[in-house]
Amino acid sequence: MNTTVLRSASPVGSAPDLGLLRRLLGSRAGWGPLALRIPVGIIFAAHGAQKLFGAFGGYGLEGTGQWMDSIGLTPGYLMALLAGSAEFFGGLLLLLGLLVRPASAALALTMVVAIFAVHFDKGLFMSNNGYEFALALLAVTVSLAVSGAGRLSLDAAVAKRLPERR
Repeated sequence: MNTTVLRSASPVGSAPDLGLLRRLLGSRAGWGPLALRIPVGIIFAAHGAQKLFGAFGGYGLEGTGQWMDSIGLTPGYLMALLAGSAEFFGGLLLLLGLLVRPASAALALTMVVAIFAVHFDKGLFMSNNGYEFALALLAVTVSLAVSGAGRLSLDAAVAKRLPERR
């Protein structure tokens, strides 16, 4: 019989270690991230809605999945679901200023895939369906992943309510 006892990281009655949560939600970036989060959140949410729901002239999951299959991102339906979900829900999270660092990381990865799988061979400029717009979105998402959501955000409100360190 196994007599191993599982022990918690913190003694009974003590507060859990919230260091990771503090680092995830905390930000000293001030007001600057708000100017990035709002327009880029709208852009991502709209592009995700195109992929997921066919909104704003998009093709929905079926059409986007077929296109992704055609360019070698297979299985296309799953790739459309992943990209559309990252963009739609990530965009909403940026707008709310909630979980901005993980949302930005997921969006940055999505932009790296978009740049290299779709746009890179067409050059830099958007007039040729190049990667300049995706590169700008990548830069914003990396910036937000590093800086955090900033002062006016749900992340800041939650971080402020976390118990102080002992």
